[in-house]
Amino acid sequence: MEVAKAALRSEIKRQKELVGAERKMDHARKVFGVVESMEEFKQAKTVLAFWSLPDEIYTHDFIMKWAGLKHIALPVMVGDYLELRLFSSKESLVKSSNFSIFEPSKNKLVEPDQVDFAIIPGVAFDMQGNRLGRGKGYYDKLLPKLNKAIKVGVGYNFQLVGQVPVVEHDVMVDRVVCM
Repeated sequence: MEVAKAALRSEIKRQKELVGAERKMDHARKVFGVVESMEEFKQAKTVLAFWSLPDEIYTHDFIMKWAGLKHIALPVMVGDYLELRLFSSKESLVKSSNFSIFEPSKNKLVEPDQVDFAIIPGVAFDMQGNRLGRGKGYYDKLLPKLNKAIKVGVGYNFQLVGQVPVVEHDVMVDRVVCM
């Protein structure tokens, strides 16, 4: 199973390298247009998102747009787990030493059960809601704690595959939006 996951990660990484800046922005606009049209998103008060890495679907504009209108929580790596912190501004973000991810610095903690809507990154997804992450299990530990949140995986169209290889500890998302 790990060989199949590694092969899929490698293939998706190769395809991500081919995505130009203009195409990245176009895909992000389309993906987040769909997210914003979801009734669950419209009703949500607290939204979990992620500050995208260069190879992920671009989330920065979406976060900046909604930060004044909803409570936006971003993940912060603490050991082997993610804790959630309130996003207040771009200036409050600091680059983590772990994976060069920008995270809120010492902002207010958000409890997972406060999250109404969760935007989840992944390397690959399938239509059944299976998700392949980067392999460290951070989101597999967080997702079960998001009791009341609808969990939506987001990505590029090539990240939606026929079937994601899964093992028993892998946690699914409720919906997938890849364009």
